[in-house]
Amino acid sequence: MSHSETAHSTYTLERHYAVPPATVFSAWADPKVKARWFAGQHAEHDLDFRVGGRERVLGQHDGKALTYETQYHDIVPDERIVCSSALSFDGTLSTLSITTVEFVPDGDGTRLVLTEQGTYLDGHEQPAWREQGTATQLDALTAELETTG
Repeated sequence: MSHSETAHSTYTLERHYAVPPATVFSAWADPKVKARWFAGQHAEHDLDFRVGGRERVLGQHDGKALTYETQYHDIVPDERIVCSSALSFDGTLSTLSITTVEFVPDGDGTRLVLTEQGTYLDGHEQPAWREQGTATQLDALTAELETTG
């Protein structure tokens, strides 16, 4: 008899960008830009950014094949993105999540608020790892916007 384990977690990350919401939103919507800060240079990235559209990242992590697949459920230009995602390692489902990204005007800039609700299966990924990985991606977005702004 096998033992399955399920963990649940919700986290919220915030960042401030010195550019308007339309610029930050565009960095999520433009396939070439998003590939640079989200997927990294050694991963395969496909993005169909529309309601019902999908995104997929194929890469490696700790010697395992990583597959990250997303479906977009709600997109309000320059304001909000809501999507669901599945993360697998070597073909084994690890995490399912729902993510909301909000782009809030803040003076001349943008306050980005990302909230993720995750279900973590059988110990393949830990909530703290996911939060740290997402924070690292948002830091890469910061660098992208500072470079291309």
